[in-house]
Amino acid sequence: MLVRLSIRDIVLIDALDLDVGRGLNVLTGETGAGKSILLDAFSLALGARGDAGLVRSDCAQGQVTAAFDVAMDHPARALLTENGLDASEDVILRRVQTADGRTRAFLNDQPVSAQVLRSVGRTLVELHGQHDERALVDADTHRALLDLFAGHDDLLSATQTTWRAWREAARLLASEEAALEKAMADADYLRHAAEELRALAPDPGEEDDLAGRRQAMMQAEKIASDLQDVLEGVAGSQSPVPQIASLARRLERRLEEMPDLVQPLVSALDRALNALGDAQSATEAAIDATAFDPRELERVEERLFALRGAARKYQAQVEDLPTLAQRFAEDVAGLDLGQSRIEAHRADMEAAFAAYRDAATALSASRHKTAVVLDAAVNGELPALKLEQAQFMTRLDVSEPEGGAADGIDQIVFWVQTNPGTQPGPLMKIASGGELSRFLLALKVSLAGKGGAPTLVFDEIDTGVSGGVSEAIGDRLARLGSQVQVLAVTHAPQVAAKASAHFLIEKSMVNGGERTVTRVAELAPEARREEVARMLAGQVITEEARAAADRLMASRTGSA
Repeated sequence: MLVRLSIRDIVLIDALDLDVGRGLNVLTGETGAGKSILLDAFSLALGARGDAGLVRSDCAQGQVTAAFDVAMDHPARALLTENGLDASEDVILRRVQTADGRTRAFLNDQPVSAQVLRSVGRTLVELHGQHDERALVDADTHRALLDLFAGHDDLLSATQTTWRAWREAARLLASEEAALEKAMADADYLRHAAEELRALAPDPGEEDDLAGRRQAMMQAEKIASDLQDVLEGVAGSQSPVPQIASLARRLERRLEEMPDLVQPLVSALDRALNALGDAQSATEAAIDATAFDPRELERVEERLFALRGAARKYQAQVEDLPTLAQRFAEDVAGLDLGQSRIEAHRADMEAAFAAYRDAATALSASRHKTAVVLDAAVNGELPALKLEQAQFMTRLDVSEPEGGAADGIDQIVFWVQTNPGTQPGPLMKIASGGELSRFLLALKVSLAGKGGAPTLVFDEIDTGVSGGVSEAIGDRLARLGSQVQVLAVTHAPQVAAKASAHFLIEKSMVNGGERTVTRVAELAPEARREEVARMLAGQVITEEARAAADRLMASRTGSA
């Protein structure tokens, strides 16, 4: 609930700190005293659209701070947590309005967007007035209100869960069907590509291996003729070996004649013959090492050409061809399995839809049953509000499950019939301003204790009604106050007399009469009596008015 409202430099309010308690809190005052200013300021703190005209004259900015004490499991705290804000203490909303039209929003002293501030504000406060088109008169909220009254959270949760499962299953089916349709359009290409790459059978790292082998064979081809020339030179017809051997034998025959002279020459010739023999052996070994089959080179070059041609064709790298071949093979296999997968997805979707249909149907049945109870509760409040000829009715239009949504298959709108024989219609279109406020009050009383915002604000919903109706309104506001915190701006003494706390809004002159300011003060019991008497009698308060005020205030705990 709201515990403190602080306003600085807003229109006629220079400084105001209002401490608010539980129950029914009423705000009264003369016309023009500033009641609307107070509510406009409160709305600003809750995220309403800013307006430079709200800033007090000659001030650069104004600000409004609203502090709330709510349960730890209240939705407002969850919103704070979602936005990375501290949710362990009181929830404090602050809005700064500058004279140039800009605004700044804060939650627990941390800057946030106006949208976040507004989202949190909606969980904390409901504002109701004769012509308020938000809250209860908004048809989009009627389903949520009926569900709140019913308390069938389990049915609603089941419907939402099964709806999400159904939509996800439908999405998967549609995705699979689209994939198969595309695959079928490319079927000929896929089959040809898969077969071509299967026949090519590329291996990982094959290109590098083939390129290395090709390079080696091409180098060997270049050196082979040179090696043959060397072999011919050292061992062929032009070889010097026979001549050197013949010369060595001739000198050996002269060895005994002149050993000292001939022996070195013979040894040198022997070494030359041995060296030529070694050269012949090395050359023959080199020829053997470089020997290759020219057909092998041709085969290697053809394989490289095939691999690189396939890579260009499929716009890939050669090293990626094995993976590409596997993918094409899987796609071709998928053509055969696609239809069976579609049938499996369709079965899943149908099962999910059946679960949603059952959950939504059960929820709809509960809503229809609850609507009867809610209508009876609201209609039971109407006679005391001088709407004894009127009827409140909850209209449910049920769609086919195929067109359902996460919240079910029901379109729910609150309708009213103001007089017998007249045509019923939507609440906002049929009820007049005064009737609308009473219908809303009856509905809100019926919903009391069922959850919702912990603070309700009613802005002059008793305008234009008689004293008897005002008293009935006061009784119901007091009953609401026993469940939630209620703030009511009123001109009716019958309503003011029912309050747990009474605040007087009035204007006064300051600075020697140079400036007008609005003040708000909580009234003590005797001052309350005087204010209620003033509301009854006008400016001249008589003893009769005071006695009447006593009687009204004494009936505060009464019921309609």
